[in-house]
Amino acid sequence: MTVPDKKPIVAITMGDVNGIGPEILAKALARPEPWVCCTPVVAGSPEAYREYAAVVPGSPIGEATASPVEAREMPQGTVAVLNGGFSAPPVRPGILDPQAGRCAMEWVRMAVGWVMDGLADAVTTCPINKDCVRRAGYEVAGHTDFIAALTGAQDPKMCLFAGPMRVMHLTAHLSLREAIAAISEDRITASVRLADEALRDLGIPRPNIAVAGLNPHAGEAGAFGREEMDIIAPAVAACQREGIACSGPHPPDTLFGKLREGLYDMVLAMYHDQGHIPVKLVAMDEGVNVTLGIPIIRTSVDHGTAYDIAGKGVAREHSLVAAICLAAQWAARRK
Repeated sequence: MTVPDKKPIVAITMGDVNGIGPEILAKALARPEPWVCCTPVVAGSPEAYREYAAVVPGSPIGEATASPVEAREMPQGTVAVLNGGFSAPPVRPGILDPQAGRCAMEWVRMAVGWVMDGLADAVTTCPINKDCVRRAGYEVAGHTDFIAALTGAQDPKMCLFAGPMRVMHLTAHLSLREAIAAISEDRITASVRLADEALRDLGIPRPNIAVAGLNPHAGEAGAFGREEMDIIAPAVAACQREGIACSGPHPPDTLFGKLREGLYDMVLAMYHDQGHIPVKLVAMDEGVNVTLGIPIIRTSVDHGTAYDIAGKGVAREHSLVAAICLAAQWAARRK
């Protein structure tokens, strides 16, 4: 008698078939780590997957199923690949094709729907090209905005996880001028609460959260700007009164080194590059993009479609493997 596989089902979206998504997907599924922690199911093109799996030793055979739940019953050495009625154009590595962008977004819609309907436990996304999806008619800044709209989330937060480097971004895809204008006490307090909740969800009983300053030297008592004194410090104090272990504002130039040393469990960065640069500097291939503030578990690679190397066989799958395993770990804890 076969014992049912109760590992979480992680829906992996293929992304743009003309980018490195299908390649890193075939390489990731050729490794044992995803299979140990979850049952993977692919939302994407069976044809594109098979094209890349054919040249990656150990990649499972891609087979279509009617439902992601049927992936649990598939024989060893196979993986479910569902296109949801959206057939991708022929693979042309490095070519920006709006039809490929449309399929990539609809596969995300399908995977999110699976989780919302209880047919899967988490979503992990391969990269899309923002220009490509805009040309396909999607007026979104990227995955995060699209998934937020699908799930009804109001203020999702982009985070990067890479070992001890866990960074939440108060603002994400905004110009620097817009990002500074978007900083508010309410937004900071809500973000710190969300970080605390997420880290507890991952098994850290009392997370220690550091809030970065905005200006050089965290404003130097107002000499280089007053945002720290007028906005950030009051928000930190409010969270401390709620019993959250948080501190700041800290000078950003020294804060991330302390995070890497394990002195904090997460840093709240004020804007995109403040958080991205230190993580990608030390963990470019292992970083995982995590979306918090949405009602589902969603992780992603922390890189783009890399059209310049697509189809050349040199793309690295490490970030995707880490993203799948983090999604599975998170889902298992919730179950």
